[in-house]
Amino acid sequence: MQTLNADLLSHDSATETLTRWCARLRLSPGKVTAQPLAAPDSTADPTVRALLAAGPETAIRHRRVALACGSHVLSEADNWYRPDRLTPEMNRQLDETDTPFGAVARPLNFHRRTLSVRLLFQPLLDGWEHEARPRSAPGRLAVPRAVLEHRAILETPDGTPLSLVVETYTAEVLEPRSRR
Repeated sequence: MQTLNADLLSHDSATETLTRWCARLRLSPGKVTAQPLAAPDSTADPTVRALLAAGPETAIRHRRVALACGSHVLSEADNWYRPDRLTPEMNRQLDETDTPFGAVARPLNFHRRTLSVRLLFQPLLDGWEHEARPRSAPGRLAVPRAVLEHRAILETPDGTPLSLVVETYTAEVLEPRSRR
């Protein structure tokens, strides 16, 4: 999990990072797709608008997807973005295809500014580093469905915000279902 976290933090595109991760886990087909998910409340609140430098009349779209490699859902992502900062072709791809935002927007040469990282799963017990011999629990370690969360702004090279993403990585990034 720390390896994936470091990889995400050191690269601008989560899509590209997950594509490499799929290859590392030997998942087929090795291509990341964005599968639409239901979005309960997709309204851009004042915080989202401020982060995207968007006034009250500025259009902001919300896209909620599962980023998957084959049948393996590696993350679920909420993405609020400024369609006016993308080309018409990019907007069409986001509306009509399963291509992830990072792949669509890659020609804009965006960079990622991480706002927060939360480890949602910590397999080691508090204080483990102070014990002479680590405690072991009987049986299999229960891994929760969500293991890691990243919040980030995607910006053009001049610092113009394109998108706010909230990415929640699933247990499948650690051990795909077919291998459990």
